[in-house]
Amino acid sequence: MEITDLHRRLALLLDPEKCTTIDSVQRLVDGLLDQRLYVDGIYRGPAMILVGGSTGTDSEWLVGQLKQNLSLPIILFPGNCNQFTPKADGILYLSLLSGTNPEYLVGQQIRSARAIHDSGIQVIPTGYILIDGGVETSTMRVTHTQPLDPNNVDAIVNTAIAAQLMGKQIVYLEAGSGADNPVPESVITAVKEHVTIPLIVGGGIRTPEAMRKAYDAGADIVVIGNHLEAHPDQLMQFCIL
Repeated sequence: MEITDLHRRLALLLDPEKCTTIDSVQRLVDGLLDQRLYVDGIYRGPAMILVGGSTGTDSEWLVGQLKQNLSLPIILFPGNCNQFTPKADGILYLSLLSGTNPEYLVGQQIRSARAIHDSGIQVIPTGYILIDGGVETSTMRVTHTQPLDPNNVDAIVNTAIAAQLMGKQIVYLEAGSGADNPVPESVITAVKEHVTIPLIVGGGIRTPEAMRKAYDAGADIVVIGNHLEAHPDQLMQFCIL
């Protein structure tokens, strides 16, 4: 997967804790195989599927099911080192830069480093920045860290710049699973003006309009999880723009 080619693309986030049955996975697979996702012969659906969640539920079964049925890249979005599986195509190698808990800055990464290295899958070093979305998220509870204030744009921009200077290949602005408020457009634009690496934005995006606003503000990849897990029938609305 060439991350430089992922401008204005959609990523579908699936939590292994929620997708635990063949039926639940099949509904999502059926939607992703819908021929209506092709317009003039060009595929308009999600560019990738992210698999992961804050609880650390094993992702191997879900990744295996998806790989059997889909040709889309399956990228791990791990909550901790236990969610690694070599069955995936790649991994967002996350460092939680918005918090100061060393366990999620580098501890979990060290624990999984040998297995990831030996697997040979694509590794995408990612600066992960949690933004306050108006609710306490599972990421906050698990990592014992606080999100950055969306009104403190300078702090968010400085953190994103630090991610790029550290050699991260992607910046991920995250409002959190089930957030009341997505990452503000002003924050997305400010970050995009100061970094040259791709920008992922996720959390609290529930409508095609909200997705479009994130793209227009500067997001290269928009991630939608909870909403499409609960309403897989609405996938088409987010793809054919």
